[in-house]
Amino acid sequence: MNTIKQRFDKLGLNQKFTIITLVLLLIPVLIYTIVFFQYRYHTLIQEEISEVKNDIAKEKSSFQKVMELGNMTAQIFSEHQELKTFLTELKKKESLPVEQYIKFYKKHIPILEALVNSNPYLYQVRIYAENDTFPEMVPILYHKEQMALFSWSKEERIEGWHFDYPDKMISKDDKSHLMSLVRIIRDDFGEKIGVMEIVISMKDNFFDLYTNKEDSWSCFFYNNKILTQDFLKKEWEKEKDTLVSVSQNIEETKVITTELHGEKIIAVIEPVEELEGSYIRVVSIEKEYQDIIAMQYQICGLLILCFCFIAFFINKVVRSLLKHFYEVLDVVRIVQKGNLDKRVAYLGNNEMGEMGKQINRMLDKIQVLMRENVEHEILAKNTELKALQNQINAHFIYNVLESIKMMAEIDEKYEISDAITSLGELLRYNMKWVSGNVSIKEEITYIQNYIQLMNLRYDFTILLCIKIEDSIYEQKIPKMSLQPIVENAICHGIVGAQEDATIYIRSVRHGSDFEIAITDSGIGMTEEQRQLLERKIRGEADVDCCSGNGIGLKNVQDRIQMQFGNQYGLEFYSKEGCFTKVRILLPIRE
Repeated sequence: MNTIKQRFDKLGLNQKFTIITLVLLLIPVLIYTIVFFQYRYHTLIQEEISEVKNDIAKEKSSFQKVMELGNMTAQIFSEHQELKTFLTELKKKESLPVEQYIKFYKKHIPILEALVNSNPYLYQVRIYAENDTFPEMVPILYHKEQMALFSWSKEERIEGWHFDYPDKMISKDDKSHLMSLVRIIRDDFGEKIGVMEIVISMKDNFFDLYTNKEDSWSCFFYNNKILTQDFLKKEWEKEKDTLVSVSQNIEETKVITTELHGEKIIAVIEPVEELEGSYIRVVSIEKEYQDIIAMQYQICGLLILCFCFIAFFINKVVRSLLKHFYEVLDVVRIVQKGNLDKRVAYLGNNEMGEMGKQINRMLDKIQVLMRENVEHEILAKNTELKALQNQINAHFIYNVLESIKMMAEIDEKYEISDAITSLGELLRYNMKWVSGNVSIKEEITYIQNYIQLMNLRYDFTILLCIKIEDSIYEQKIPKMSLQPIVENAICHGIVGAQEDATIYIRSVRHGSDFEIAITDSGIGMTEEQRQLLERKIRGEADVDCCSGNGIGLKNVQDRIQMQFGNQYGLEFYSKEGCFTKVRILLPIRE
């Protein structure tokens, strides 16, 4: 985004006017084009959905007729009293008189067969008796063992509708697709006396399911099984998980617009409660979608040509209108190269003329300011000389201290020598000008020298215990951030106890941050004192309100937050008579 803005800023004014005008024209045209094609695409989808719903409604109507036919046929056969009587006798006895077989075959089998043949939707009706010893009466009455030829006989619940199995009664290699309604035949006492299979050809009744169409596919999904043409089964199996998720527990027609194998499709899912499944019809709209895309490209190409012509025309008009502006711009460019004596010619009393006059006045003022700037530079050089003189004075003090140190060592006054060394290091650190931050290692060295001098001043001993990671030593912090805390610990915590004490300084990492904890074994603070101190460094209480005002700590807090942000700074923990701990949270910087 910044790169685009920078490039735009580098363009000429006439080019900017041209671009802005084109954008103002482009936005409504683009919105209209997008809305138009969205509407066209939405209309296409709605038309396809309406057509698919009509086809599914016809198919579902066919399903319902088939189911009504199956239920009606099952009722007729179940209520055929002579058939029930004959099945009951077959169950009771292994064999019956031959005359009884012949009589039933001649009198009732033709009637039942004629009933089946009279309905073109029926493929066959088979009755399986509870007996495997009688002579079978094809094509109606069969042994019980014949059921084993069909997959539905192995299911836990055989009653109900079964789909897509071959007619192995005719041939083991049969490729037909059958569906059937299986019912158990019972006698008047509710005892099972046979099984009835009402067989229907799926191709005759699921017409769209087995019809080859270039841009549409259908399947019937039930009980995690897929019914469709053989060459489509593998493709539908890949989408089984999707079918399960979208087909379960739907009570009305569901429409999905998505992509399948890279093609834009519309899928309409129609629940078929009577068959405990869902009929799914998928229609490809890829061709129509590509036609819309092609039309978009054509219109976009035409719009680009139009906008190129408009851009050329606008650029010419704007340049003629900005003639005086470019004259002013030429003067500004000459001045930019260093010629401050150049001035804008008179351009009239319009806006361009006013701008020319103001530029001329500005150039006059610049020349005056340049002369003043030279004078300021001379003053700055004098200031640098004074700073150099101060630095020379500091070197003089260091040299004098070094001479005193040598005198003490000659007289074997080593404590005085060490004290002077520490004092020199403190002065050097204080007087050294630093433009940025200092390392924690430098601050710790300063604190060590400071503690050494404090131990000379007091009758008790202050021990310094430091535990800081090597990587933390190199982190940068504002100069004099730790020493005021140590000084505060001595003056307000340890001096009041008047006995030997220890100051602990340690570091702890917290992800991208770290803390420096400074703890003293002094007299501590009450909870009220600690809260007052926290309010002071937050600026919520006046630091001059009492002694031990904490102005040094507030200064440390302010410098840390200005440097790193308000989430960093000081926290205080204390117990009266035991300790005071100051926790400094800082960021880790590479």
